Amino acid sequence: MHITSLIFIFSAVRYVIGAPAPLSGAHLGSGETSDAEPTPLSQEEITSTLVRPALFSRAVYCSPGVVQDWSCGESCDALPNVKVLASGGDDGLIPDFFVAHDVDNDTIVVAHQGTKPGNLLSDLNDLRINQVSPNKTVLPAAGDEVKVHDGFAYTQARTSDIVLSTIQSALESTGSKSVLVTGHSLGAAVASIDAMMLKMNLDSSVRLTAVVFGLPRVGNQAWADLVDSMLGSSFIHVTNQNDPVPRVPPQALEFQHPSNEIHITAVDAFGNIANAERCPGQENSRCSAGNDILDASIPNHRGPYFYNISMGNAACPL
Repeated sequence: MHITSLIFIFSAVRYVIGAPAPLSGAHLGSGETSDAEPTPLSQEEITSTLVRPALFSRAVYCSPGVVQDWSCGESCDALPNVKVLASGGDDGLIPDFFVAHDVDNDTIVVAHQGTKPGNLLSDLNDLRINQVSPNKTVLPAAGDEVKVHDGFAYTQARTSDIVLSTIQSALESTGSKSVLVTGHSLGAAVASIDAMMLKMNLDSSVRLTAVVFGLPRVGNQAWADLVDSMLGSSFIHVTNQNDPVPRVPPQALEFQHPSNEIHITAVDAFGNIANAERCPGQENSRCSAGNDILDASIPNHRGPYFYNISMGNAACPL
């Protein structure tokens, strides 16, 4: 998500509620909140749970041409023995994506790229912040009370057919019973909707995991509750220090995060070792939801998150 998106959204909130944008965790919407004590995440848990999804989220910022044959330099070299099954995107209304077989883990992976800085068309996807009913073809089990961000739903729908059909075919051809969905920023939002689509459309024997980074709020309270009820702890959203993107769109506009946030509180000077916490409940005020917008750090959105993994074009120049 680009800085112009953030400026627009917080300006919109000021207009809608006639008051300054929320500060220091102030809550102006009607969604649930939590102030439960976070619990530390061990370095072993970071390595086993978060690192591989982060590497795939980094790699999807590389161009589809080099991703297709997995020749994207360091980002691909960090993930050997990956066979790409489909890739695409137009650097605009369709952010880059790929579906691949992670052979070493026998997992089918779908990854979505985030907003490219300076890309107006991709920014416009972010800025369509009105809430709409989900596409019943994509999310057949979503009730009428569920609403999602128009731009995110629009973007996800443009690749939903190829993502679903490729994953279904890959599960059959490889015999894999595991799917990982990941992405960063706008890609995290698209991946979240993908995860729900896959949960509603794949056989229940398939183990589905979604790990996303720098996730903006995707839908309303009913959406957050649906994610919690259907995905539970298999859905993880990682927030990095004072990254402002997880704070938008604001709760004042009736947007709400689901549970299972992992919040990075500090990263060492080399970008390798991160201190992170599990944050109980939705919108935990001791984690990202409690950040002061005046302390927002766009570099925190890009990273590094841990193991010197950063997201964006600079992290994958090919």
